[in-house]
Amino acid sequence: MGESRVVIPIFGILDVTGEVIGMWVILAAVTVISLLATRHMRERPGKFQNVIETGVEYLDNYFAGILGKKESRKHFLFLGSLFIFIIFGNYTGLIPGAGLTDYWKAPTSSLSVTLGLGIITFFYLQGSSIHAHGFLGYLKRFISPIAIMLPLLLLDEFIKPASLALRLFGNIFGGMIVVELWMYLMEWLSAFVSSVPFMRAVFVLPLNAFFDIFEPVIQTYIFVTLTMVFLSKGIMTGAENHA
Repeated sequence: MGESRVVIPIFGILDVTGEVIGMWVILAAVTVISLLATRHMRERPGKFQNVIETGVEYLDNYFAGILGKKESRKHFLFLGSLFIFIIFGNYTGLIPGAGLTDYWKAPTSSLSVTLGLGIITFFYLQGSSIHAHGFLGYLKRFISPIAIMLPLLLLDEFIKPASLALRLFGNIFGGMIVVELWMYLMEWLSAFVSSVPFMRAVFVLPLNAFFDIFEPVIQTYIFVTLTMVFLSKGIMTGAENHA
């Protein structure tokens, strides 16, 4: 699942892969949910509106726990979009047929998608830092506390998107590989005991449940939390940064 195969070439300009189709589905799903949630908003919310508002409130508190209320509100749209896209992208792997056909793949199982997320996050972090400190103040970060730190601080800044991308891709893709290898091992071992691959059901299903249900949430929290940590560091003043 690490390789992307073109399934729908469009005029030789746009190459549509299974991951792209997955992202289109996510976009459509989020759009529909947003329209339904905001179409008839009431002061006394119904069940659906209440669920959406609870989710938004949860994300607001989650972001505020790291950035503070003021800064979390400033960056809510980006962080919320990042959280929703990643968690939807991770869970699309649970939809029947995902990974079994080139026409349907979980977006976050592709390095190109996670690298794209890392690059977008990188530019957002730089833009937020410039907005917070001004361009000269932004440049001053790289020579504080001493100018000799410039190469290391620049390297650290460029490593951030790569580390975010590789961590997300590695854990999602690696989880799929682990389950598949474990499944084959259990089938091979159970063949010595019975013609029915019972060990696959006993030992593989719990592992599969973990990677299918919990791992997507864990990896989403890791990516977004690290993004907030980097963001917090970038928008703090020099005195706060070295405190």
